[in-house]
Amino acid sequence: MNPHLNLEENMKLASVLEPSKPSFFPAMTKIVGTLGPKSRSVEIISNCLKAGMSVARFDFSWGDTDYHQETLDNLKIAVKSAKKLCGVMLDTVGPELQVINKKENPISLQEDSFVVLTPDLDKEATSCLLPINFTGLSTAVKKGDTIFIGQYLFTGNETTSVWLEVTEVNGEDVVCLVKNSATLSGLLYTLHVSQIHINLPTLTDKDKEVISSWGVRNNIDILSLSYTRHAEDVRHAREFLSKLGDLSQTQIFAKIENVEGLAHFDEILQEADGVILSRGNLGIDLPPEKVFLFQKTAVFKCNMAGKPAVVTRVVDSMTENLRPTRAEATDVANAVLDGSDAILLGAETLRGLYPVETISTVGRICAEAEKVFNYDLYYKRAVKYAGDSMSHLESITSTAVRAAIKVKASVILCFTSTGRAARFIAKYKPTTPVISVVIPRLKTNQLRWTFTGAFEARQSLIVRGIFPMLADARHQAESSNSTNESVLKVALDHGKAHGFIKPHDRVVVCQKLGDAYVVKILELED
Repeated sequence: MNPHLNLEENMKLASVLEPSKPSFFPAMTKIVGTLGPKSRSVEIISNCLKAGMSVARFDFSWGDTDYHQETLDNLKIAVKSAKKLCGVMLDTVGPELQVINKKENPISLQEDSFVVLTPDLDKEATSCLLPINFTGLSTAVKKGDTIFIGQYLFTGNETTSVWLEVTEVNGEDVVCLVKNSATLSGLLYTLHVSQIHINLPTLTDKDKEVISSWGVRNNIDILSLSYTRHAEDVRHAREFLSKLGDLSQTQIFAKIENVEGLAHFDEILQEADGVILSRGNLGIDLPPEKVFLFQKTAVFKCNMAGKPAVVTRVVDSMTENLRPTRAEATDVANAVLDGSDAILLGAETLRGLYPVETISTVGRICAEAEKVFNYDLYYKRAVKYAGDSMSHLESITSTAVRAAIKVKASVILCFTSTGRAARFIAKYKPTTPVISVVIPRLKTNQLRWTFTGAFEARQSLIVRGIFPMLADARHQAESSNSTNESVLKVALDHGKAHGFIKPHDRVVVCQKLGDAYVVKILELED
């Protein structure tokens, strides 16, 4: 038997011994970094951008709007100095249950002892009593149910998270048996009740207040909707955003965090612009042996729907260490091989000691995994799955990907005003980067004229393989052929300047001319 048949066609073992080659873009897979105490200075954010962060996440589970505004102002300065675009993601709190520790004293819990969870927030947090921000826990749980509490649930270091078992419900209080010794430290700890419906709105009043003020002021690109449980949650959030006017273009990414969201995954995917697989909470809501299965199934469904799939909780150990564990490095690579669009870093960049190194390391792992991703098999599967239901635009863009594969193009140039064409190209995961040239459109609200385009460019920064550039505002979608040629020259020059394109390379161009979409292949001179 030929031993080479055991390896995938494009998986060469020799590549293991080759040194990683630096390139302009660290990887086609995108990296979302959460900004916070260890990553909010202009210098650190600038270095994060240079290391490969393309979307900045602002987590409103902690910190006030002034704190996050100062961080975002620093991000804007860093974007200019690093000369790199960066998307802005607002992550809502949602129906998150929290233990309130007003004095911030560390609380030690001992195995086999008892602790009472109470909705009475006037009481102080102790090793025997933990006040929580939810009055309905006693009616939601029963004897034998499982509850987890921690600042960042179960990172692998079990001394900072506690596992409780409900033993008794006493009025509004819930009495629990402590299953492992742990020390809780800090102001807030998250409380997660395994596989129990919590009767709170997905978009809370606090979330609406933050979105209406901070979100509108900063024209957020993406709303991460925490604890999405039903398609109606996404529809409600979109309706709320549309009433705010300026955020009508903001994309909504459904964050799947529990079994309830998992049960309604297909309908949620249909409504959302993308999905975040929150493996932290899912990992304790699902049996451990089921998490990988959910990830692979969910990412595949996102891929076939042409919507970004974002995976979280990959290199927890890098919160305190310069290198990931072997298992974590393999996990990142497998997320890429599954087809994930982006890796989301939480505690690793928020409060981790090495935010820049973490982004750089994850980027290198993604780049290596992309080298052995079976693009040909994926393309055939995606085309077969789409079947006869392809739209005209998808048919054209998938043809552009096929052309790029056949002629071994170095890049695909896509001219777009909405970003849809570039996302369709990315759906078929070409072997080459997609330079999305966003042509601004002129619009008016009857009071003033404005150009759109910046939103569309930044939103594509979470999609695998797309590298956007914003065309000059004078180049509008309905431009003449001569203007189209000038935009093409600018795009090619951009690609050459940033190392995407070299002399004698072939480039596939996808653009709209009049009412028709055109795919053409250019063979470049010196």
